[in-house]
Amino acid sequence: MDIAALSINLNQAKVVQETSLAVMKLAMDTGKQTADETIKMIQKSIDSNLGKILDISV
Repeated sequence: MDIAALSINLNQAKVVQETSLAVMKLAMDTGKQTADETIKMIQKSIDSNLGKILDISV
């Protein structure tokens, strides 16, 4: 294999690796944003008075 072909192959592999890494970072950022929004929704839905009053009859 000549030097030019080797150089092209290495550059193509580098581009593929960088693209995969960029897509993975995007997916991780999207997942983190979704998780943060879910946590905020759960925190808003919690009733602060829940469990403070207990009615029991025996």
